Order: sequence, then structure tokens, then C-alpha cells
Amino acid sequence: MPQFQQQDILEIAQGSSLLRFAPQAGGRLLSWDIDGSPVIFWPEHADWTHPPKIRGGNPLLFPFLGRHFVDGRIGEWRDRQGTVRALPMHGFARDLPFDATLDETHATVRMTLTDSEATREGYPFSFRFEAIYRLVDTHTLDVELTTSNTGHTALPYYAGHHFYFALPHTQRNETVLELPCTERRYQLPDGTLAAAEPGEPSYRLDEAHILDRFHCLKGASTHPIRLVQLGLNRSITIDLQRPGSVPWFAVTTWTEKPESDFYCIEPWLGLPDAIHNEEGLRWLEPGEAQTAALRIVVGALP
Repeated sequence: MPQFQQQDILEIAQGSSLLRFAPQAGGRLLSWDIDGSPVIFWPEHADWTHPPKIRGGNPLLFPFLGRHFVDGRIGEWRDRQGTVRALPMHGFARDLPFDATLDETHATVRMTLTDSEATREGYPFSFRFEAIYRLVDTHTLDVELTTSNTGHTALPYYAGHHFYFALPHTQRNETVLELPCTERRYQLPDGTLAAAEPGEPSYRLDEAHILDRFHCLKGASTHPIRLVQLGLNRSITIDLQRPGSVPWFAVTTWTEKPESDFYCIEPWLGLPDAIHNEEGLRWLEPGEAQTAALRIVVGALP
């Protein structure tokens, strides 16, 4: 098994494209390099004593994403019967080990999390949550999140990604995010959502009003999300209109600090606190499964 930062990892590769994964650390995609240059950021000196807190890779957000509140208390949710339970921000998937398999060509990894005693206290449902990463070619990555209800009662969920795209912080003012038709929202300190305002077709990443914002997708659009990184002479296209996929609800934009050399572009199936506000909340009946798929394509600028 390969080693990376003194950790056992899995790798998939096509040509000069290499992805690293730590299934034991929340099914985490750690990094994606093409020709030795990072597409997905991972810190050089990561603190592996608490992997969920590492800023990098792609943490998997499940069963709920973002912050959820009960009576002003963060990290709690109330079910239909009125029972209040604790659940960490972004859910528990990023804290737990996944089972993992590689295909024969080492171009696809499949990582799976199922319910256990550790999950049922805060989320009393039987489930199978699976993430598949498939390198189609050197510059094209397909990703699928499949949630299955293996129990006897309907289960609520809204999953998502938290991609940390590599970008020198000094290049934010020349990096543009292009979006389809959206409405822009954000979460207030008490957990409620601010009123929607019209989204714009493009933003520079140094614009303060897109920090921690939810760009809610309006209707069916074939226009993909596109990150134009002039300083790196490349574009990153995220296609959310994949065959067989449930509709994505929003794309969130966030970074940690002015000097952070990453910017997060996060496709989400719902908004924070959807278990209460129902903005993107999904229900799976017993025996039902749903897949949320996307494709990322990295290309040179003309």
C-alpha cells in the first residue's frame, strides 16, 4: 500500500494524473495532481491527529451538510416525532472509516460507509453511502455519491462535496467563477436563511460577497460551473448535469483566510439546516437509492 505523509493511502492514476485517498479518514480524497501540479489542494504539513479538521482534499458531507440548529443550539436536529438528536456539522461521514476497493486498472476507487452503532445514536437509520471516483482520462474525473436506504423507514438526507481547489491566494483577483442561473443566499447566525437575491453569471474570487455563499441553481441548465484560473493558465469545469443524477441544489463558495492557497467550490444537494427548512431535503423510501453525479474536467486556457 502506498504511503503519503506517513499514512497508508490508495491511489488512482491515468497518464500524468494522480489522485490520493485515505479511506480510513472519512473516505477522503486527499489530492489530485496533473503533471505534478495540484488541482485539489492538500497542505504540505497536515495535522493527522484530527483529519476532519485538515483544510484540503474533498471531505464527504453526509447525512446532513452545513450547520443545523435546534432552539439556537448548533449541532442538533429535531425529527418528525419531536425527538432532538446531536449530529456534528457536515454530518459524521468525514469522521469515520470507509471500506474501499480499487478496480483492476487502478483508475477507479469505490468507498463505502454503512450504518453502525456509532451512527445510529445521532441518525437512527439504516443506510449505505458510497463514493466512486473514476478517472476517465488524464484530465477528466467522474464522481458519484450514492445513498441507499437499507432499512424499513424513510430516511432524510442531503449530501455534498467540499472540494478544495488549489489556487495561490495572490491570484484570486484574476480568477473567475462562471455559474448558470442562480439565486444567492447565506445562513444567519441563528441558523435561518437570508432572503434570496439574484445571482450573477460570474464572480472574481476576491469578491467578499461570495464568501460562504450558497448559489442556488434555478431550473435545468446545461451551462456548467467553470473556474477560470488565469494565473495558472487553466480552467476547471464542473458538469452537474450527468445522466442518471438527481438534481444538485446549490454550489457553495468558501475559503478560510485571505492567505489560504485554496478556494472551495462545493456542489451540495441541499442547504444548511434543510432538515428543518426543507431547502433541498431529500427522503429515501425503504429499498430506494439515489445517485448524485458530477464530472470535473481540467483544461488549458486558449
